[in-house]
Amino acid sequence: MTPGTSDRKLEHIRIVSKKNVQAKQKTNWLEYVDLVHNSIPELNKNDIDLSINFLGHKLDYPILISGMTGGHAVAQKINETLAKAAEKTNVAMGVGSQRAMLENPELAYTYQVRKFARSIFLIGNLGIPQLEKYGTNGVKKAANAIGADAFAVHLNNLQEVVQREGDVNAKNYFKYLKKICSAVKIPVIAKETGAGISREAAKLLIKAGVKAIDVGGAGGTSWSAVEILRGRANKSSSIAFWDWGIPTAASILEIRSVSEKIHLIASGGLRNGLEAAKCIALGADLVGMAYPFFKAAEKGTPDVVKTIEEIGDGLRNAMFLVGAKNLKELKKANFVINNNLLDWALWRGLRK
Repeated sequence: MTPGTSDRKLEHIRIVSKKNVQAKQKTNWLEYVDLVHNSIPELNKNDIDLSINFLGHKLDYPILISGMTGGHAVAQKINETLAKAAEKTNVAMGVGSQRAMLENPELAYTYQVRKFARSIFLIGNLGIPQLEKYGTNGVKKAANAIGADAFAVHLNNLQEVVQREGDVNAKNYFKYLKKICSAVKIPVIAKETGAGISREAAKLLIKAGVKAIDVGGAGGTSWSAVEILRGRANKSSSIAFWDWGIPTAASILEIRSVSEKIHLIASGGLRNGLEAAKCIALGADLVGMAYPFFKAAEKGTPDVVKTIEEIGDGLRNAMFLVGAKNLKELKKANFVINNNLLDWALWRGLRK
């Protein structure tokens, strides 16, 4: 029997918590980015400003707690824990796919975190395969139910194609996305889920009207691995796709080769402030992380707050070492790319 969406959400939580679902050999390729050290930075580390205005909302850190769960009582507790930490530190937060609450409105409470975090920049979430069924009314309903400031449409073809119950009809995705972008009043974010976004895809997303792109690159949690481990994938044919996707660093370069203006969120295997700094130097505006915050949330809100502050401190250290007093200056910092990332950039004709 095929499990319902709520049951599937619980399975995902348990697998990510207990099993190793990280990429096996592929990384996010940020190790192939070196920031150029500045021995005379001429600034005080304590004066470095990490704040950013993202889609009209001021954040104290350029950090997004990436949307990861919802649709089950266990997920509600995780979202509550994350939201309280986001409120305390003034970072952005997303919720997981709201498909479960559209199927069963009684599950809406598992996503509704406004009572714990009244001022955070909150991002709703629905998969692109569900746009045909739920349309603009469904997206508006999902956004309104949680008081969302923006709405992410997640792109998860890799997960769908290895999932036995997956939706593999990707026809008309562009049409549905364009319709949502024109009908919804809040900004729409296109969000990959671990396979990255190419420049060709980025061109279509921008043409559809998205206001931001979350690269969701390869190198972190593998959703094909999750499906393999939950026994809902054909293991013999799916295991080869465990590490499928465009690494995060390459995906940033891909998108920035198309547009310097589109708001860009870097995510996919990020674990610390130095990696965050590298992403911003490459061209990201915001950095998104899920796994580090998920693991911290298992212990409680104070641990999530501590994780955010540690990432922020690492970012500030990197900025001090390159002589950047704010994020605008970090974007202009000198860097060198090498090895696989350099080969990719040359082969694809990418320049920042």
